[in-house]
Amino acid sequence: MDCFYAAVHVRDDPSLAGKPVVIGGRPESRGVVAAASYEARRFGIHSAMPSAHARRLCAAVVFVPPDFRRYHQESEKIFAIYREYTPLVQAVSIDEAYLDVTGHLDRFGSATGLAREIRRRVAEERRLTVSVGVGPNRLIAKIASDFQKPDGLTVVPPPRVQAFLDPLPVRRLHGVGPATERVLGELGVETVADLRRQALDLLVARFGKHGRTLFEFARGIDERPVETHSERKSLGTENTYGRDLAGREAVEPELERMAAEVAAALASRDLACCTVTIKVRYGDFTTITRSRTLPAPLRDGRGIAECALELVLRTEALSRPVRLLGVTASNLVHGQAAQLHLFG
Repeated sequence: MDCFYAAVHVRDDPSLAGKPVVIGGRPESRGVVAAASYEARRFGIHSAMPSAHARRLCAAVVFVPPDFRRYHQESEKIFAIYREYTPLVQAVSIDEAYLDVTGHLDRFGSATGLAREIRRRVAEERRLTVSVGVGPNRLIAKIASDFQKPDGLTVVPPPRVQAFLDPLPVRRLHGVGPATERVLGELGVETVADLRRQALDLLVARFGKHGRTLFEFARGIDERPVETHSERKSLGTENTYGRDLAGREAVEPELERMAAEVAAALASRDLACCTVTIKVRYGDFTTITRSRTLPAPLRDGRGIAECALELVLRTEALSRPVRLLGVTASNLVHGQAAQLHLFG
């Protein structure tokens, strides 16, 4: 979907059309940008930016509080359209999905024809635009979907895959983040074509298993299936405070409250966690995380809170102003888990 959160609000409130719209908290309440319209992005505004900084970049920006229930309801209606064309729909996020349309093309003659039909349906029924990438696998389709935003359709048939990939910056490949891009740069790799010239042995030596993936992605090879069922990998909560937290008497109750929320979320899904992570953002916007992997799975709020406090003691959160706190449970396992006794 194109600029999904902002697009929903602009559709429902035409007075916002053409204006730099930011979804997020207001600057005076120390809010953060959750999403920005294309008009706002032209000023350099992007998600996770402090709202105060967004206003400095564009004095005319219009702040709209987020309405996540509305976004989820809209997403469900859009995904229902997708599933009319194929049962193989993998949600990547609330506004992005992979569709495997193999074997579902009879009515349209081609994947391109089906993509045009989906775009027409979403535009007519939901009055929103979706950009689609059509390719022989997930890698190519994802890259193509970003090519002509907004309201774009980019088709990459198998014979054109290499010509499509070669001139792209290597960071456009799935799994190439800043750290990987930096190491590749040290090898003289800037484009996908540069990466394709690297020997498999060299890439595996530098990146381990990921080196083989890079080798294959540079050649347009991606065997990952579209998966309709995925396991939840983590559950967490975080909060940005209008006034910095100061000292243990302010931080500890917040950790306990968040731990209780996480524990309730785990219990509702019959899950337990093997890893607890805390996130701390100081008043100067420095952000750190600390994690602990537990000797046995955990799901009770008190235990998660104790672990979170232990992790916070490994930071400066009790002696520096804290702007944001977060608690996350990961490495999730099903069922109520308990440590067994070795000697009965």
